[in-house]
Amino acid sequence: MSYTKDYIEKLFTVNNIALNHKNKEIFEKFIIDEEIIQAVELISNQQKSIMENWRIRESINDIKNNQVQIPNGTVGKSYDYKFDFIQLNWINIIFSEFEGLDEMGLLYDKDEERIFGTPKANGDFKIKLKFRVKGETENSTLNEKAINLIINADPKSLWQNKESDKTDRFWKEDNVSVSDKLGAKNIVVSSKRGRSHANVGSFRDDDFALQYFEKTGWSVVAVSDGAGSAKNSRKGSEIACNEVINFFEVNFNNEIVASFDQLILNHYNDSISNPSVVKPTIEENKAIETITDAEITTNDSLDGIKETEVKESSQVQISKFIYNYLGNCAKHVYNKLDEFAINNEFSIKELHSTLIFTLFKKYDFGYVILSFGVGDCPIAVINKDFTEIKLMNWLDVGEFGGGTRFITMPEIFSSDKFGSRFALKIIEDFSYLILMTDGIYDAKFVVEANLEKLEKWKEFIEDLKGNNEENVKVVFEESNNEIANQLSTWMDFWSPGNHDDRTLAIIF
Repeated sequence: MSYTKDYIEKLFTVNNIALNHKNKEIFEKFIIDEEIIQAVELISNQQKSIMENWRIRESINDIKNNQVQIPNGTVGKSYDYKFDFIQLNWINIIFSEFEGLDEMGLLYDKDEERIFGTPKANGDFKIKLKFRVKGETENSTLNEKAINLIINADPKSLWQNKESDKTDRFWKEDNVSVSDKLGAKNIVVSSKRGRSHANVGSFRDDDFALQYFEKTGWSVVAVSDGAGSAKNSRKGSEIACNEVINFFEVNFNNEIVASFDQLILNHYNDSISNPSVVKPTIEENKAIETITDAEITTNDSLDGIKETEVKESSQVQISKFIYNYLGNCAKHVYNKLDEFAINNEFSIKELHSTLIFTLFKKYDFGYVILSFGVGDCPIAVINKDFTEIKLMNWLDVGEFGGGTRFITMPEIFSSDKFGSRFALKIIEDFSYLILMTDGIYDAKFVVEANLEKLEKWKEFIEDLKGNNEENVKVVFEESNNEIANQLSTWMDFWSPGNHDDRTLAIIF
């Protein structure tokens, strides 16, 4: 009755009817009249219905006018977007579904309010959000709101894969992947033509070569990246790698190797008898770059190790041996490239190529690893328990390098930094010995400083083992006969802006 009285009083006021002592008795009877009470209740319910209807329509209108942007998708790449109805102020939505997702291969989960799936078609799509808000009946017509969803084409599909010209005199395979045994270790290597080259039908400029010398127990692996600006660099990288193998096949004979083996054993024995000598299992030779007894020029080969009346330490003798024999190898490669250029009547600059190579051998106390590098391709060794990473060369980039250098540049041999291009590592055992060109390094490590970080190498190995967007994995097991194909597939990873040739050699 109180509600009826309040309503009638407000109604009288609106209609200029005054209540006084004359009509008070009539008013009191009027507001308790059952017919009047029902009429007020009916009016009140109608007003509530009107207001509820208004709120429903206002809520629907707000949702329709709310500008919504959802993330773009990419064909072939998993898509998953969850709507935040609270943040969008769509809290009144009690039912939702989408129309138009099928044509692009997507689904909508109305319970989790998310669009998901793998898009199969690209384009600018208008999808319809069909919804019902609080207050609407279950059989009411669903409201509709158009939302833009852009699905981009797979970037890989935009690149053409044109075959290179097989009639070219310096033609070589666009993609090569191999696996093999190197003594007690295994190796898998893949060298692939970059998308930028495949797109125009040009050649793979990278190359590699490897060899295990059973008689001496030494293994050699070489990797080279031909300069994109050099007309015949694809041949330069091929010659460089093959000549590294040829040099050691001829010059690293039993007599020479026996001499070096004795130096290594002497050094090992020194480390046992003399506590001041660092044990070879953790040694990193720093003496090589300071040796000046043998000087390399572009016209002469390296002198052999000079005998002195003063007995030199085993470490210095080892350093001289490395400087001479690896230096002679580098000079041999240069001479062969120069000879090839002369015979073909063009400048050696047309053969510009980087060059890195490593030699390693297993001894009773561990592995001896030697290396040489010119250019911007890294060599790294990771110890057995993955607690240490050692770069075996510095890169010709930034302040120290002053820009990319090539094995075809005669000035590298006369530079006072030439000795620092060699390295020695004696280690009990290693999990991975890795050589790569900048097509891998730029995409996976981005900057040179990351090559010094163990965590970045851990990420890199995990990436190889399948922790990547494509879920492509390489199984590093000796019994895996598919490892070369697996690495080849992994090498197709997508990295925006990185479409150069890729070469990766992994000894494990």
